[in-house]
Amino acid sequence: MSNFLTPENEADYRKAGKIAAEALQYGLSLIKPGESMREVLDKIEQFILDKGAAPAFPAQSCVNDVAAHYCPTEKDDIIYKETDVVKLDVGVHVNGFIGDNAQTLSLDGKHQDLCDAARDAVETVEKMLKAGITPHEIGQTVQDTLAKHGFVPIRNLTGHGVGQYNVHCKPSIPNYPNNDMTPLEENMVIAIEPFATNGEGMIFNSTNPTVMSLRGVKPVRSPHGRATLELLQTFQGLPFTTRWITGALGGKGLLGLAELKRMGLLEEYPPLPEKASGLVAQHEYTFLIKKDGCERLTKV
Repeated sequence: MSNFLTPENEADYRKAGKIAAEALQYGLSLIKPGESMREVLDKIEQFILDKGAAPAFPAQSCVNDVAAHYCPTEKDDIIYKETDVVKLDVGVHVNGFIGDNAQTLSLDGKHQDLCDAARDAVETVEKMLKAGITPHEIGQTVQDTLAKHGFVPIRNLTGHGVGQYNVHCKPSIPNYPNNDMTPLEENMVIAIEPFATNGEGMIFNSTNPTVMSLRGVKPVRSPHGRATLELLQTFQGLPFTTRWITGALGGKGLLGLAELKRMGLLEEYPPLPEKASGLVAQHEYTFLIKKDGCERLTKV
């Protein structure tokens, strides 16, 4: 689907961006040593619903060397520690139109330089964003900015377009120069998402994914499979987490997910650790590309 702002969807994009920024700041205020990750994420998602919007994906929090795609289950949780480097990624949609943003905290302040590097990268890109700029130029800027701080980008994670009911659509925005000279166009909505690390600059797929999306529909035999499929269809292709399913359907939801997985109906997004166990910081905003500049849509 298209990721262009139009008069018809402008209000939805703007509302989603504003609530996403508010939800992110609210969530960051909750993250402290000794706090439950699951409780923080539950509160963020309820905050979004109370604002009259919905999560575009499960609120996610990853610590230390894990870059993305971690959500606790109803049974497993993480208690934040003082030494943690904590990423918080929050997305909101209004009628499918999405605002996506993220930030990183060093709870003891010892890795604030890493957090600052990721922020500096996205804010440096913000100053150069306009119609006609290329992904290659953006990637070069991200890499050069991180290098000034003594860090490297995660090369196999990217920024992206955000379309209706589509969190990651074209164009792909690299965090290093990749020779993609396709110019960005006026009125595109994109997320710039630098990941900074003191490791190798590559992530890999680990195991036990708790974030998924529905990628197809087929007739399902069992009652628990049908109930799970019916629930997943309400997300309209957007990602969900297993905690949402068990919260609604109990243990039968896990049986339903297992059945849908066997049928090839689920896309799984496992946690993404850094290859050399390097610490990772992420900073992300959603922007509207304009003829002679840009506008940050994820702002309070």
